[in-house]
Amino acid sequence: MSNNQNKRMIPSSPKTKNLLLIILLATVTLFAACSQPGSSIEDGDSWEAVQERGNGTLVALYVPAEGFAYSGNDGRLTGVTVELMRDFGRFVSDTYQVDLDIQFVEETDWGVFYRKMVDAEDGTIGFGNVTITEARKQELVFSPPYMTNIASLITHADAPRLERLEDLGETLAGRSALAFEGTLHEQRLRALTEAWYPEANIEMAGTNDEILERVSAEDRYFAYIDLYNYWRASDRGMPLQRHEVADEAAEEFGYLMPLNTSWDAVITEYFGRNGGLIHSSRYRNIMETHLGEDLATVLLKAGQK
Repeated sequence: MSNNQNKRMIPSSPKTKNLLLIILLATVTLFAACSQPGSSIEDGDSWEAVQERGNGTLVALYVPAEGFAYSGNDGRLTGVTVELMRDFGRFVSDTYQVDLDIQFVEETDWGVFYRKMVDAEDGTIGFGNVTITEARKQELVFSPPYMTNIASLITHADAPRLERLEDLGETLAGRSALAFEGTLHEQRLRALTEAWYPEANIEMAGTNDEILERVSAEDRYFAYIDLYNYWRASDRGMPLQRHEVADEAAEEFGYLMPLNTSWDAVITEYFGRNGGLIHSSRYRNIMETHLGEDLATVLLKAGQK
């Protein structure tokens, strides 16, 4: 192709160049806006709108967690909290004769997930094994609890056994506390060290997986982690030790919704039907399927105390 042909194919007028520049700037701006990690999620429908139309969408934002929200061998999203949410969709369909489409949206960063839920609009529900607290109730609406959590203090398998909390500073001397930043585990670990090992160094981690990897890599840390995370890691052969004397089973996990939600009443109805969701054989089956019989039994027993 000759240079003359090239010139005929490329617009070169000032007006055309300005138009191209505007288009380019608009594209860059749109890309930047869509790339913001804290950008809002797509809105679902209000419960009233779903009832009126007979159909609608509920957006389910979740944080991946082994056993709770994960991809099965067939690549399909599954897990305890996922299947309970799918059961909720079937409950709504059977009880109210509406067609509810639950759209699962993944968010891997727990902090971003939480902020998105606080800022979300009606028609959104979230799950990331979030502990129900009075402080969080000021900015979110929670479902009834779907599980009682056990927080476990862990170390490398080579660490000495902690028999009494008051011996923490002596038994685990020289080791640093490793906390999941911004969580109740961090608060719990700070309270523990303040009471029994005030000179302990506290380091931060950003995920449960990071805690498990660092604690199992060498005998230099102690950390709080949810029992199911410890249990799964131990099953995979990670050299970890659980110090049961420091167990806490006072936390309850719930689904969360924005303050302007219209879904809380029907969610509560779902949890309360037929004597209570968490007391049903279906619930036990889901727990055993995705967490294993032994771990499910321990967690179920914790919920009955």
